[in-house]
Amino acid sequence: MKLGVYAGILLLPLALGACSIMPSSNTYTTAQAGTLQEVKFGTIIGLRNVMIREDNAETGKVAGGVIGGVAGNDIGQGKGQIIGSVAGAVIGGTVGIALDRSIQSKPGVEITMRLEDGRTIAIAQLADERFMMGEQVKILTSQDGKARVTH
Repeated sequence: MKLGVYAGILLLPLALGACSIMPSSNTYTTAQAGTLQEVKFGTIIGLRNVMIREDNAETGKVAGGVIGGVAGNDIGQGKGQIIGSVAGAVIGGTVGIALDRSIQSKPGVEITMRLEDGRTIAIAQLADERFMMGEQVKILTSQDGKARVTH
């Protein structure tokens, strides 16, 4: 029975991590849809592969802490049981953070462009669209300063 509970809690970060949306050239959130964006044009002068990681690792930390605390509670009795719970929670939380970050890391690309006005800018986004050096691209910038590159 306890093994099933541990497994269920361990899978929680996987389920919640799959719901997050990262910066992309092809994906808009409902809040972004229909918003005014400034459009600029530029030429790609540099491409670099990067990893894009979600900033928030709370889900894994909490789930790992709960699993570790429950597992640690099964060790010993009295003070030993309390120490086991605390140690289990700390270790579980640390493992949960690492798991959460690895799940939420996605391949990205840093695109450096020379704009028509001569300025040079760079934008990192998910690698969900293929870009090539020298290619003419469109840069969409929202009023909150977030930008994406597309064809």
